[in-house]
Formats: sequence, structure tokens, C-alpha cells
Amino acid sequence: MMKRLFLLILSSCLLFLLAACDGQTQAPAESPPADGPVALTVWGAEEDEALLQEIFASFQAHYAGQASFQITFQPQSESNCKDVLLGNLEGGADVFAFADDQVAALAAAGGLDPIGDEAAIRSTTLPAAVEAASVGGTLYAYPLTADNGYFLYYNKAYFTQEDIQSLDRILEVAAQAEKLVAMDWSSAWYVYAFFGNTGLEVGLNEDGITNYCTWNSTEGPIRGVDVARSMLNISASPAFANRPDGEFLAGVRDGSVIAGISGVWNAVAVEEAWGRDMGAAKLPVYTCAGQQVQMASFSGCKLIGVNAYSQHPEWAARLAEWITSEENQRLRFELRGQGPANVNAANSPQVQSSQAIAALLEQSNYSQLQRVGGKFWDPVSEFSGNMALGNPSGASLQTQLDRLVEGVSAR
Repeated sequence: MMKRLFLLILSSCLLFLLAACDGQTQAPAESPPADGPVALTVWGAEEDEALLQEIFASFQAHYAGQASFQITFQPQSESNCKDVLLGNLEGGADVFAFADDQVAALAAAGGLDPIGDEAAIRSTTLPAAVEAASVGGTLYAYPLTADNGYFLYYNKAYFTQEDIQSLDRILEVAAQAEKLVAMDWSSAWYVYAFFGNTGLEVGLNEDGITNYCTWNSTEGPIRGVDVARSMLNISASPAFANRPDGEFLAGVRDGSVIAGISGVWNAVAVEEAWGRDMGAAKLPVYTCAGQQVQMASFSGCKLIGVNAYSQHPEWAARLAEWITSEENQRLRFELRGQGPANVNAANSPQVQSSQAIAALLEQSNYSQLQRVGGKFWDPVSEFSGNMALGNPSGASLQTQLDRLVEGVSAR
């Protein structure tokens, strides 16, 4: 009798425990949707505003009924997006455009999380663009363009195909016509063109922050002073003009500039000014240490990032995907002339027939991804600015190069 009573009590306890455990494993009720609109702030280049507003409208139409959106555009330079964002990550944009050389720093600082659907992006994107958006083999941003490089624009009314092969000849033709050839020597980005294919090196150390640089080398077939002397010879030409982008375009429009080095972002404006006479080609060779050296270039991509601190991370990611979709990369090319990172868009007949994109692709054989730390820029710009002025102080070129390398390599 006592045994049967014990078993009855034990069974009752077990049933109670099972019921309790079953209650603990039940899924909680889903939270109701948040009140109010999904507010997203987007940073992008000022000149992209009209394009982005069109993209925002199609995004909201596509997701109509799923959420109420409040998308705000704020102009922000892609070149220094990292510095602004890292100054206030929690208060920064939800979605932002930036140059690919900033991706490692943004990821290391916690501003970017790895992309969830990495496989889908890899399968539809140019490999070089995937590499540019990755850190240690992990994708951290959405590739937008694969055209962040530079090449030669020239006016066909003045130059033959043979002329544009050599910078010496380009300057000679322009001088005879009393016109100008423009290049921005205030920017170290462009000045890399003279050092890149000489055997002199610059790049990131393993720490991902500091640089190594051999531009002051006194050994080898081409020394640092050889490049400096070549730059002085170029700047001495009456046809040479040290001009930033805006002044280059102004000269194109008023007819004073008939050739210059720039990128695809100016293709529409240059074509509007020169019409059928617009030409684009890889960079020419220049004379250095008695050799004809192919001018080099930095290459890169524009990327779209999603702030890891966004209040609406899923919607921010969907908007980033929408901005970088094949359809919207095609639209970007049509309206802004920028080269797509999407494989299908890049291989479309419209993109393939672009002179600017064709020139960029040809120049890509002589380019490398821009991977330098922040201390690269100012020392190089200081040096090249002095070369553009003809070295008025007469200071030793080797001393100036040593100072450049010291600044670039500083820790």
C-alpha cells in the first residue's frame, strides 16, 4: 500500500515538473512592431544627391506596406568619411559611402560588422571589388563602384593616338598650341603615378597602420632623385598646370586645358565640353633616368557601409543592398558615368562602350589597390608641391626625399 502511494506521489511530481519545463520552453509572444517611421540617415557625395533620392524613392515603393520610412540624405565626402564617422559612431549615418582604403580602420574600430549574405555578393561582384571591400578575407561592406582610379583625358582635335603615348609629346603639342596639360600635384594620390612603376615602393606595414617607403632610395636603376628630377622637368614645361579637379574642369570648359589626368567622375562633364573630340586612354610613359617609364596609378572602389550602431540594422542593410543592386549600379553609370562593381552591369554593352571605363580598365594593368596609412598624404603633397613650383629654394632633392620618407614612415 505504501509502495503504491509512493509511486502515485512520484508520478504526480514528475508530471508537474514536465509541465513546468514545457512552460519554460514555449516561445515568447512576438513583440509588436515599433511605432513611428524607420528613420535612416544616409551619407554620400554631394553630387550624388539627385541619384540617391531617386534610389530612395524606388526603395520605399518596393517596401511599401512593410514599414514607414524617413530617409535623410546628408552630403559627406567619401574620402574622409571614416574620420567623421569614428568621431561619433552612435550619432553617425546608418548607411554611408566611403573609399575602400578606409574599410580596415572602420572594421577594426567596430564601425562595420561582417556582411551577412557574403556568398551572394561574392557571386555577383567583380573579384577586385570584393577584395577591396574585405579585411582578412571577410567582407565588411557592399561594393558600389570599381572605378576609383585615374587615366588620361585628351582632346582629339589636338592629339593623335601616337601623341598620347608619351607625356613628353603631350606637353610638346600643348605648348605649341599655347594650351595646358593639367595634373593635381597637391594630391599624393596622383603623385604616386611617378613612383609606382620605378621599383621604388610604398605600402602598409603588417600593423595595418604605419607605412614603409623607399622613395628616397639611392640604389637601383631608378633612384628617388631621378623621379624628382623628372618631375622638375615636367613642371618646367610652359604647358604644365598643377590643378585640382575643379580647376581642371574649368580649364576644359573654357578651352585652356586640352589634356589632363582625372577619373570617371568627370567623364560626363568632359564629354559635354569636348563632345566628339573627347578622348580617354591609359596614362602615358614619362622620361626618367633615360628610360621611358609607364605612369602608374592607385586603384580602388567606392563602398557602401552599414553602421554597426544603427538603430535599424536590418533596414539599413536592405537599403545598402538596394543602393548597390545591379539595377541601381546601371542607373549610377547612366546618370553619373561611374563604373559598376556588379559583374552583369560592368559587362553591359553601355558600360563596355564608355571611353572612360575602357581607359580605366587599360590603366588597371599598371595600378595597385590604394593601401597606405594616414601619414602618407601630407609629406608627399609637401614634396610634390615644391616640385610643381620648380624647387624655388634650391634645397637638395635627396634631403627632401629623406624628409618625405621620414614623414610617411613615422610611427
